[in-house]
Amino acid sequence: MVSPEAPDGTEPVLEPDEHPAARPFRSALVEDGIPFTSFAVRDMAAEYERLELLNVRFTQPPVDYGTVITAVFDDTCGNLIQIAQETPGS
Repeated sequence: MVSPEAPDGTEPVLEPDEHPAARPFRSALVEDGIPFTSFAVRDMAAEYERLELLNVRFTQPPVDYGTVITAVFDDTCGNLIQIAQETPGS
């Protein structure tokens, strides 16, 4: 999976879920709302808007926790992915 805007950019690769423990582990994370991984973004508002325009389904809109703003989306493969922006002074 790569961005159409940066085909030579970062390419996250998730391991296949063929191992017997992988599916129950992933399901438990999703049930508890725990993201599988997290990516830093510079501008949460802009990135959230950009992803929403691409029809990304967020399970958690941006939430400001004081030192970080996070949002979580479904990657359509059964994983929750978090994006996070450090806030000034953190």
